Formats: sequence, structure tokens, C-alpha cells
Amino acid sequence: MPSLPTTTPVPIVLAGARGHGRWHLANIRRLQDQGLVRLAGVCELKPLDDGELGAFAGELPEQSADFGALLDSTGARAAVICTPIQTHAGLALTAAARGVHLLLEKPPAATLADFQRILTGVRKAGVACQVGFQSFGSHAVPAIRELVRTGAVGTVRGYGAAGAWVRDDAYYRRAPWAGRRRIGGTDVVDGVLTNPLAHAVATALELAGSGEARDITSIETELFRAHDIEADDTSCVRLTTTSGPPVTAAVTLCAEQAGEPYVTVHGDRGRITFWYKQDRVLVQRAGHGPQETVHGRTDLLANLVDHLTHGTALLVPPHRTGAFMEVVEAVRTAPEPRALPSGAWHTAPALTGGGTRRVVRGIDALVAEGADTLALFSELGAPWALPTEVSSP
Repeated sequence: MPSLPTTTPVPIVLAGARGHGRWHLANIRRLQDQGLVRLAGVCELKPLDDGELGAFAGELPEQSADFGALLDSTGARAAVICTPIQTHAGLALTAAARGVHLLLEKPPAATLADFQRILTGVRKAGVACQVGFQSFGSHAVPAIRELVRTGAVGTVRGYGAAGAWVRDDAYYRRAPWAGRRRIGGTDVVDGVLTNPLAHAVATALELAGSGEARDITSIETELFRAHDIEADDTSCVRLTTTSGPPVTAAVTLCAEQAGEPYVTVHGDRGRITFWYKQDRVLVQRAGHGPQETVHGRTDLLANLVDHLTHGTALLVPPHRTGAFMEVVEAVRTAPEPRALPSGAWHTAPALTGGGTRRVVRGIDALVAEGADTLALFSELGAPWALPTEVSSP
């Protein structure tokens, strides 16, 4: 049974309750049932109907398309922002100006300049801001860092992330901004590294202890696309860190088979693999049998509430995502992603709902090899890979 709350539930406004916002809606309900929060309002261009509100229908949270007005009328103390990437900065600053604390979905902004505006705005307003990298709440993260600190796998040689997901053609038709680099003069940067598999990049940086912008000295990107989109759907990135070990991520939305994304810590006497969506850790090291553990997780909204009511440290304050935002900026300013030649991919049936998807031949093995060797696609001999583009933060 959940413990009884010791404080008044925190009134929350949810901006963006469809798409991934449905997960936040369900999570707010769960925390409301525990007495931690109260859904005071929903900000959507089109109001949710009773079916979409579900268990909230009888409680009638206020709804409006005007975020600022909704914060004012509801007296919200905190807001969850789960809206298109290019709207994050404006909405975050609207909340901060009213003294409203934030859970801001990843990526926190589409540009480094907007990210800096958010940092400045929340600091001047004195509000808390939590960025929605849910994997940072996994209790596996401190456990892995302790294993590394105590030398369980020897000297760390690098951190490799792999993500092989399947997304069909309809995925890029779900919203006007899906798969876009920009709309008119507004940056969107909805690529595989910066949005759907952003957790792979950010989690690897977090495990490496290189989450701040100052921890990165250079970034190499290779961006490709099989789909007829602006942004990248099959890409890799390698970051040189001030602490030494490189961080590499290889990801795709055009997998042959959908797999669980993971981060591997490479040591000279073993390795640690972290399937971050499952909170599952496998330690393989010299002189020991494999050891697998599954860890608990602290919810980021619950952590934000605990921060507001008891002063608990935030798990994902914005500055801890500065290195990730350097990756976003490197992707944003890189040359346009290269379209893969027609022979590099084929069309297959979508896994659900009919329709089709595009599959890059051999990409599952290539992604895994990139994470295993810390090499880029071009270095692994992919015939369609471009020479590495190098940028510095």
C-alpha cells in the first residue's frame, strides 16, 4: 500500500497529452493515486475527450490551448512539457516566468542557443527543471558507476551505445514535425540520435561521468537516412571526453529486427552491459562467471515532487544534459544526412497496423559492432558511409 502523503498534492499541468504524452498522463494518474500530485490542467490544441482522459474524466482537469493562461488559472506549481521539440524553449520560459517548476521532455531544446536560454531562464526564476531522461532514474546507473570506480572491469577503454529499433513509414506521418530538421526557419532536429534514441547517447554520457558540456572536446558524426525524410534515421556519433575514454553511439530506426537498446562499458579486464529500458545489467569479467542483476527505478516526476517537498537532489538537472545538447548542436549544424543508395535498404511489411517499413541491410550487426569496437560506420567498412564530419563544441 502506498504511504500516506505528508504534504498537499502538487498541482500539475501537462502540456502535450497525446503521443508520448499519454505515458505522462498515465504516470500522473499513478502519482495522483499516491497523493503526490493532482492533475490541474491539460494543454492541448484540441481538448482531450472523456475517452482520452480515461480515469481523469470524472475529475475534469481544466483544459486550454493557452499554456500561460492555464498555468495562471490552475495555480499549477509544476508542469510537464511533452510537446514538439521546437516548442520546448518557449513553453519552459513561459512556466519559469510564472515560478512554475518543470519536467521537460528530451531533447530539452532543438538548439544549443535555446538550451542556454532555458538554463538562464530557470536559474533567474529560481525554479527547478528536470529533463526527461528516464534512464537516469535507474538504480543501475550508480551501481555501474560504483563497479567502474572500484575497478571491477579494470581500466575503462570506452563506452559504446547501440540502438536498433523498427519504425515504419507511418511513424514519419504522425506529426508535421516528424523526421524534420527544420520547418521554415525553425530548427526541429528530429533525428534518431537526438530524439527516439537520445537515451542511448545520454545514458552513455551519464555512465561515463561526462554529462556536462565542458566534458566534451570533440564530436564526430555520421548521419544517414533510408526513409524519404530530412533528418537522419541511421547514424553514429563519437565523442572525445576530457576524462579520456571515448563515448560512441550507433543507432538506427531501420533495424532488421527490433532490439533492446544498451550501453556497454569496455574495460581492459571485462565489460558491463546495461539494457537501460529494462534496468538490467550484465557484468562479464576475467576470473568470474557472468553476473546479471535487475535494478529498481526512481520516477523523474516523483523525484521532482520530492525535490520540491523535501529538498531531494534532482536526478536530471539541465546542466547534466549539456554534453547531450552538444550532440544535438553537432547534428543540427552537420551537413544534411546522406540518403542511402537504394541497394542499401529494402522495403518490408510494418510489424503492426499494415503499411511498410524500410530495412537497412546488415544494420543490426553494424550497430552492435559499432558499440563493441567504438568505431564509426565508415571505419567499419560500410560501403555507403561518408568520411567522418568533425565538429567541436
